[in-house]
Amino acid sequence: MRRSAVVAAVFALLLVAPLAHAWSALGHRLVGELASRHLTPAADAEVRLLLAGEPDPTLAGVAVWADTLRDSDPARFKATSTWHYVNTPPGQCDYLPERDCPGGNCVVGAIERQRAVLADRRQSIAARRDALKFLVHFVGDVHQPMHANNHADKGGNDYQISLRTAIQPEAYARSRYVDGVMGTNLHAIWDFYVLAERGLTLPQYAQRLDALPWPPMPDGPLSPPVAWAGESCRLIGARGLYPDSHKMDRSYPDAMRPLAEQRVRQAAYRLSVLLNETLGNAAR
Repeated sequence: MRRSAVVAAVFALLLVAPLAHAWSALGHRLVGELASRHLTPAADAEVRLLLAGEPDPTLAGVAVWADTLRDSDPARFKATSTWHYVNTPPGQCDYLPERDCPGGNCVVGAIERQRAVLADRRQSIAARRDALKFLVHFVGDVHQPMHANNHADKGGNDYQISLRTAIQPEAYARSRYVDGVMGTNLHAIWDFYVLAERGLTLPQYAQRLDALPWPPMPDGPLSPPVAWAGESCRLIGARGLYPDSHKMDRSYPDAMRPLAEQRVRQAAYRLSVLLNETLGNAAR
């Protein structure tokens, strides 16, 4: 197939590509795994109690649960879909709840609300278990820059990319992989390819990142979630996350990986502090 035909086919396939919605499973599980290594004994005991009976009763094991609702409970996924992100107007990163999070239905509001449920031991075990699973996921989401976006493109989902990559897609996306070029979008590049191109397993990656000192926290160890969203939003322009070309090879994921890994580590650190404080001071 001629290269021009390949590119044309890729961009045609992009029109039917599903929206990417979160860090990949690898990114979310890294956040959960790293956070679990820094829980206090009291918080760790509470996590074990709440996750008892889960197929994988660990923070890493439940880190993608909020995304799996898409298939396991479509109605609940639809009701919670806006909890994964927050958008501010083009070119702005200042957050106004009534404009950017009506009814608390954005990632900032969801983190605050689910933390309150987790802290309240008058709530049922089931409610607190779900709150914990949501928190593990949403703290990861808000640190992924495309989840706190100020571009009018659905968090990069509408910014089409043809990526030359050796990584074979899953079966559902196989039709968008033509002669080594993947039809995708900028959100998916950040969700998956930036970390996946490293070529490490979860244990290998977690060990590598956990060997590093905790990254800098601009607003202290447990700043409010709105500050985390603001960090993500400002990174988009400050670090040039939008490429000039819609064609890329692995040089873009390679260049962006240090930033992505820092955001994973910041998310893990903040999740561990949040859980240590919340589970150590739960209302009785």
